[in-house]
Amino acid sequence: MTAAETPRRRDAVASRERLLRAASALFADRGFDRTTARDIAERAGVDAAMIARYFGGKAQLFVEVLRAEDLSEIPADFFEPERLAWLMDRFDSRGPGPVLQAALHPYDDPAAQSAARAELDRRVLVPLRLRLAQRGDSQSALRAELITAAVIGVLLGRYSGAFDTLGHAETAEVLALVQEMLERCSPEPILADTPSRPAHQSRENEVPR
Repeated sequence: MTAAETPRRRDAVASRERLLRAASALFADRGFDRTTARDIAERAGVDAAMIARYFGGKAQLFVEVLRAEDLSEIPADFFEPERLAWLMDRFDSRGPGPVLQAALHPYDDPAAQSAARAELDRRVLVPLRLRLAQRGDSQSALRAELITAAVIGVLLGRYSGAFDTLGHAETAEVLALVQEMLERCSPEPILADTPSRPAHQSRENEVPR
């Protein structure tokens, strides 16, 4: 590598990182469909052609944004109070993120929708299925999806302001009631001696996708 190539490569890495940061913020704020490549490029301060050059297109950039997110901040299991509280606070301040948006309204781009659905399954549904199966639930897949749909509905109703009491209730109060609801719709644990692992621990290598 020549001395002349080093600055160019460094600039390329910096531009790529700026595009990832800009896309992450815009996708979270507006969703995939309402964010254009031009919007991302303008926020990143680079030419829009760089998106195709570095990522292949907006959909591929969206996939990279999902992969680059810090999974330690993702609510992996709704039965974990801290993770559920984090998600509730995020909804209150920013609304649904790119992954949960795919559960509310399918993206127009099939690649983006597929990527978001895969992340929803990996981050939320797989951990729920594992916990429920550990409790002896023979319908763990169905129950995990019902729980996820119910929790998203509660969070969306609170965020949208469609329900006055829910919208004005304290987070701790809503959280306690949601946790109570979750425990009531889940079978009692049958493997009491097996401790549940932290929500941030990866389970990718244990469950087929």
